[in-house]
Amino acid sequence: MEKLFSQVLLFQVRPDRQEAFETLMRRVQAEQEQLSGCRQVRYMKRSHIFDDVNSGEAPRALTKIVKCVKYFGLLTFDSAEDCGRATGWLFACYAKEITKMCIMPFDIHSGYEL
Repeated sequence: MEKLFSQVLLFQVRPDRQEAFETLMRRVQAEQEQLSGCRQVRYMKRSHIFDDVNSGEAPRALTKIVKCVKYFGLLTFDSAEDCGRATGWLFACYAKEITKMCIMPFDIHSGYEL
């Protein structure tokens, strides 16, 4: 059985650009889901934090923004080649627009699933 290839994206978005970023990423997600070899596309906004992981209590909601709002993307592909084509598409179509909303270039981490 061949392992799937995954990619995690980290975006550090300017606080005043949250709504525009979320609107754009909903459009990007819909397009990414149609790309060849793409199995799953999910995005999330970091909104909670654990104060004590050993206590077993639920994480608490973040109450203030200190510099940026973090968003994560998780994409799963049939192969590294499909991931490469999808990443090329993202950069060709949306990198400039996304980068303007971030405080720094977004991070990309890729690898085969365990």
